[in-house]
Amino acid sequence: MFWQFAVSTLGMPGMPVREAARTAIAHGCEGLELRVHPDEEVHLGVSGRVVDGVRTLIADHGLAVACLAGYAQVCAPGADRPVIDQLRALIDLAHRMGTSSVRVFPGGDGDAYPRIEAVMDDLHETGVRLLVETHDSHPTGAAALELVAEFGEPDRVAVLWDAVHPWRFGEEPAATKEVLGPYLGYFQVKDAVGRDDATPVPPGEGVVPLAECGELLRSWSGWISLEWEKAWYSTIAPVDVPLRAAEAWFGRYAP
Repeated sequence: MFWQFAVSTLGMPGMPVREAARTAIAHGCEGLELRVHPDEEVHLGVSGRVVDGVRTLIADHGLAVACLAGYAQVCAPGADRPVIDQLRALIDLAHRMGTSSVRVFPGGDGDAYPRIEAVMDDLHETGVRLLVETHDSHPTGAAALELVAEFGEPDRVAVLWDAVHPWRFGEEPAATKEVLGPYLGYFQVKDAVGRDDATPVPPGEGVVPLAECGELLRSWSGWISLEWEKAWYSTIAPVDVPLRAAEAWFGRYAP
């Protein structure tokens, strides 16, 4: 079993990738989880020249692109085509960026199956894995699993376990780990003030049972990424503060 440590650029809103890479290295990270957003250097529609430059820069710093954090919603209400187009764009960007994973959200009560089915060939051709996060309309492992299990291909379609959301909605870490099984594709370490208050705090300073998560994950291999929601909570501490705590948590539990 082995873990790889990364940090999401969600915690460094607007920061150039070069500076984000330096921050990651300073805290022992092996990868960057790149937020794909119009406010960031990496976004849908970015030129091939920029993609090549970012990929080379990250590699030159000795880092990998752990995942692209996209904002497509596979269960979004409405027509299928806009969702499929966004998924295809994210998969293509992930392939060009040299990463094997792209994160998306559930985002509603629409039917995810035809949207994901439409991009399965893209996932097979590129080797990219689509990760549906435990979030919004499907916050638990059991709920997120319903969106991906029917494809029967955890190497191509799996779940990203966000440490906060399943627990906030009553699913204890042991249950999340068990229900996801081979569909656990990625873990985001994060902490929060309480079940009724998702305000981020550095790992270990809140109420999320991260010690239990750490012990459970010793039998699993994959990326562990700090997600620090600085883009949404502007007054929380700079990313170096939670990164120090996440680095210590990683060192304590990594197999």
